[in-house]
Amino acid sequence: MDNVLTLITNRALGALDNNTVSDARTALQEIDAEIGANDWLSDGEAVDIPFHNIKPKLAESAVRTALVDIKVDVIAQRTYRRRKKLIIADMDSTIVTGETLDELADFAGLKAEITAITQRAMRGELDFAEALHARVGMLKDLDESYLAKTMNDVQLTPGAEELIRTMRGHGAFTALISGGFSYFTDRIREAVGFHSSLGNHLGMENGQLTGKVIPPIVGKEIKLEMLIDMAEQQGLGITQTLSIGDGANDVPMLTKAGMGIAYHAHPVAREAARARLDHADLCGALFIQGYRREDFLR
Repeated sequence: MDNVLTLITNRALGALDNNTVSDARTALQEIDAEIGANDWLSDGEAVDIPFHNIKPKLAESAVRTALVDIKVDVIAQRTYRRRKKLIIADMDSTIVTGETLDELADFAGLKAEITAITQRAMRGELDFAEALHARVGMLKDLDESYLAKTMNDVQLTPGAEELIRTMRGHGAFTALISGGFSYFTDRIREAVGFHSSLGNHLGMENGQLTGKVIPPIVGKEIKLEMLIDMAEQQGLGITQTLSIGDGANDVPMLTKAGMGIAYHAHPVAREAARARLDHADLCGALFIQGYRREDFLR
């Protein structure tokens, strides 16, 4: 069949069982979809339901409505070029669990103030570049040793290594493009296994932060440019690309990519992205592409 609807959850939630799948199938049949046999990608975690005769967006909407009280992610799409050959991933609150700038600010006693600005920027309420300059300016004269201390506490998001290493192992080009800082993106690139990374550069002088960001600023425009440029460099069409992120700074690349995934995201990103993961970990981005749990690499 030409289309597939995928149900995905975090197995710990216990939300994906035969009853849930049956409700999804009923919802599809009620809008006259012809459906095929269930194909479990991972027991209790992800299942494909092939279908045709209706458009994916209609199928997805009907099943979301039917399962509105169930902690299951729902994604419907065409099966053509389902597995992507390029991934552009955001770092903060996507590949890692927190916001590295906010954690760095903790050492200056400014975490609450800087986190508040970060959240407004991620919701699209503030211009990203202006918010970045304001936050970094507040950290002027902070000793550079706190970068290493912050890095020591950074936690990878569950599924990050599986997502990047599995896609890379199956021939995809993997890039970490972040509005965060190169000190962190360089180290996360090595830890997770990305091919390349790009982040903003903090001004340093005499072992202290200058309170400046060295241009150019890696913001939403650069993320979009990198998605397009990297696809061209790899000889790929845009339909063969995947982007994943959580905030307003990610919206253009989420909208442009063949599969844009909003990951536990702010509303502005959820509304823009083709798919969203609200319950699953980052392994959900592999299930969206049709990978089975036994295909995962780590």
